[in-house]
Amino acid sequence: MDTKKSDFIWMAGGPQGSGVDSSANIFARACCYGGLHVYGKREYSSNIKGLHSYFQIRVSTEKVEAMVDRVDLLCTFDAESVVRHIWEVTPGGGIICDTGVLETKIFSIPTLPPSFLEEFRKNLDEKGLHPETVNDLLSELKKNDVRIYAVPYLEMLKEIGKEVGEEQLSKLTRMINVLTLGVSFGLVNYDKKNVEKAINNIFGKKPSIVSMNLLAFNKAYDHAREKFGDTGFKLNTIKTDEERIFLQGTQAVALGKLAGGCRIQAYYPITPAADESEYLEEKQVLENGGAIIVMQTEDEIAAITMATGAALTGVRSATSTSGPGFSLMVEGLGWAGINEVPVVINYYQRGAPATGLPTRHGQDDLRFAIHASHGEFPRIVLCSGDIEECFYDAAQAFNYAERYQTPVIHLIDKALANSNMSCKMLDPRLVIIERGELLNEADISGKNYRRFDFTDTGISPRLPIGTPGAVFWNTGDEHSETGHITEEPMMRTRMLEKRMKKLDTADREIPLGEKIKFFGDEDAPAIIVSWGSPKGAILEAMEMLKNDGYRTGFLQVRMPHPLPKEYITKVLGKTSKKIDIEGNYSGQLAGIIREKTGILMDYFVLKWNGRPMSSDEVYNALLRILQNKAQVRQVLNGGS
Repeated sequence: MDTKKSDFIWMAGGPQGSGVDSSANIFARACCYGGLHVYGKREYSSNIKGLHSYFQIRVSTEKVEAMVDRVDLLCTFDAESVVRHIWEVTPGGGIICDTGVLETKIFSIPTLPPSFLEEFRKNLDEKGLHPETVNDLLSELKKNDVRIYAVPYLEMLKEIGKEVGEEQLSKLTRMINVLTLGVSFGLVNYDKKNVEKAINNIFGKKPSIVSMNLLAFNKAYDHAREKFGDTGFKLNTIKTDEERIFLQGTQAVALGKLAGGCRIQAYYPITPAADESEYLEEKQVLENGGAIIVMQTEDEIAAITMATGAALTGVRSATSTSGPGFSLMVEGLGWAGINEVPVVINYYQRGAPATGLPTRHGQDDLRFAIHASHGEFPRIVLCSGDIEECFYDAAQAFNYAERYQTPVIHLIDKALANSNMSCKMLDPRLVIIERGELLNEADISGKNYRRFDFTDTGISPRLPIGTPGAVFWNTGDEHSETGHITEEPMMRTRMLEKRMKKLDTADREIPLGEKIKFFGDEDAPAIIVSWGSPKGAILEAMEMLKNDGYRTGFLQVRMPHPLPKEYITKVLGKTSKKIDIEGNYSGQLAGIIREKTGILMDYFVLKWNGRPMSSDEVYNALLRILQNKAQVRQVLNGGS
């Protein structure tokens, strides 16, 4: 991949609205076109424009599913990005910056918050450094074998302006992101054709914009090749026959919904869930002639009740939200639960509680998803661990909802929602539609239909509302088999038992492989238990530990409710070290496992600072455990 490492880490940072996302998407796509594997991590502030955001791209000849704790090439749009990420650049790496920021005084950068500056000053004192300007700081970094590539962006833009006849510099500064791309790819001597293809892909709807950006890219690329020459990095393309797709987690969920037959999506905008609904809005008219209705409602209560109403008509319907929105939905969730409505909720976790960290990662809502709403009623909770699972799980959620006639909560976290990844082409042909006991008019002809009929499985044959020849009631109250309100104790006992029986039926019928996955050695002396996005970091850490001579196993819990407790008990009962890894404070999955099986974890590796786990920090935490040098509880705090 390059002369020193097996993969290459590129990062772009700058103010929101400056083109960080588009530059990263161009960089990633260009690498994908060259046959390389790509994993991208997007971090942004809860601000429309101006505050800091960054996008980290990991490129490799092998499949990658997590980020690591280093940057090989830092591409900065402003002075703040240099200061924020300077210590992440690895020795032998480089920093691209504008010559115009070199004399900026570090402690006068207005967008750096006081808390950051306080920690940064402490860090400088510990290193014995006292820089005043960005240039002073970069000069210190050169001593650590980090190369500085200062580029006169303003002069380049003026030259481009003359060539295209554009005198307004404000219109040209939008291309700084493409200039940084040109320098980046010039430094690693990457094939221009793939980058030009990516630029056309991103800006293709505006030919004039494409031509200007191609001009900017080539000018910066040539500048880097002429001025900086051979940097020691060489990003080579590779040949592959594998058909791949590059997409974001929310896009994978949206595509999975379409493949799974969802035809109604109701939502209220909230980060990061709104990306999914907006993507569905772009795809409302399907290639096969069908369509999906995407409705933005006045609030989250309306969103879940609208989706529930649609499901009652027999249409596959869903809503998508995040923590604060789901908090508002719980009354509607309870109504769907008591009426046995097959509605799907795609729940994107973020930092909590309250507004919490609106645009940052969190994995705090597992127990809430399992227990949300007052009273007891069945629901199935399904957790995706990577972007491919996001696609297939989004489709499968509708099968579970309709087979067991209960709400299904598809739990995803922000790290997956806003990650980008190249993966093997998703195959809609693997999606099988299972509608459960869904009747039609002919099935009930001449019969007295009872919507909530008592059955051995707890599942009553379902009929869409409005079907000729059938009458039944839906109410928020407890009810009889036909749906009439009742407060009789015997009916209440039987009806609640009927509904809860569905969990046992689901637990018995759903294949074990859909509820849990095992990786590694079942007889290993150390078994890891986790769920959600830590999966990628754990798998990479396990591979590193294997190279060190350590045997480990990994239980990825994909369905925490109903929990496959017998299999978990079997696997964990054989190991001497049981390790829980989660992105929350209390180790929620570990608590659920203890509640259901009586098994207590020996070690906890936890993180809740709003950033996802990296392969490096998971590896280091596990290594300490395996070497018997760890405390019971390790708290990770990596990420900028």
